[in-house]
Formats: sequence, structure tokens, C-alpha cells
Amino acid sequence: MMATVANETREIVLSMDDLREVARYAAESAQEVLEIFERAHPGDSRPRDAVDAAWTFARGGKRGKTLRDTAWAALRAARDADPTAAGDAARAAVAAASAAYLHPLADAHQVKHILGAAAHAARAAELVAGDDRAVGADRIEQARQRATPIVVDVLGRYPAAPPGGRRVGELLRDLDRALRDR
Repeated sequence: MMATVANETREIVLSMDDLREVARYAAESAQEVLEIFERAHPGDSRPRDAVDAAWTFARGGKRGKTLRDTAWAALRAARDADPTAAGDAARAAVAAASAAYLHPLADAHQVKHILGAAAHAARAAELVAGDDRAVGADRIEQARQRATPIVVDVLGRYPAAPPGGRRVGELLRDLDRALRDR
């Protein structure tokens, strides 16, 4: 049996303005749930540092060592906090800082760089609300409404979000479909 696989080596053109807009969108999503992490882990600034670095890049800062370092540090914070709402809030911060590193290849996994912060933020909100999926759906709708035409255009250059990823993956695919149908 043969399967047709999308050509994942096709290069996608991304401007620095495109990357900044995606990072801004991701930073907004992560910013909304930072307090969830900070309430659970007072004094641990790693996720906030990552979101701040994403904002700095989105506002014209350099795409360099600070973004990478804060993303890795926030990932360690997420691992320390998993599998809690605080862990997903920290993963939203990781996604925000790493949004600047969206690769220009037609790979479905790159959608996580665009929508990952919103999906993790929605999951964190769900968990805080006692695993209420309606809360996650509401957060995904808010993220859909907040997406700018540039974010939607960049998303449309990539294949649809990949399968897997448990509940966060479901939320990611829900947002992906909603934005592509917009």
C-alpha cells in the first residue's frame, strides 16, 4: 500500500514582520495564563521571562540567544510543574518564545509554533476550571477572534495541524480548523 505524503521540503517564504506578528499572537495567549503558573510557583520567573522575550522580539527586538535561552528555561519550568495547569501555562510561555523560530518548511508540526501558545493556554484554563472543556472551547474561540489577518495568512502557508498531542493537540486542531475556515 502506498501513501501520499506532502512534500515537507517545500520552502515557505516568511518575512521578519510575519514572524513578529506570530510571536505577538503567541505572547498574548501565554500572557493570559502566566498568573496560573505564578500562583503555583511564586518566585519562579522562567515563564514570564520567556513571554517578555517574545514581546521584545514582537516589538522589534533581536531573534537570538535571549529568546532561545528563555524558551529552554521555561520548558524546564513546565517539566517541573507537569502535569498541572501550571505546566500548561509554562508550556504556553515556551511556545511564545519559540514562535520566532517558525521554520519556513511545509511541515505540519510548524503549526505548533503558530498556535501552540493558544492551545496550551486553553488547556491551562480548562484544568483550573476542573477540566471543563467548555472553558477550553471558549479560550479557543477567543484566540480565533484575536488572530490577525497576518497570523491567518502565515498559518495558511502550512499544512493542517498534525494528529496527536492529547487534549492540547485537540485544542490546537480546533483552533487550526477555525482559523482556516474563517
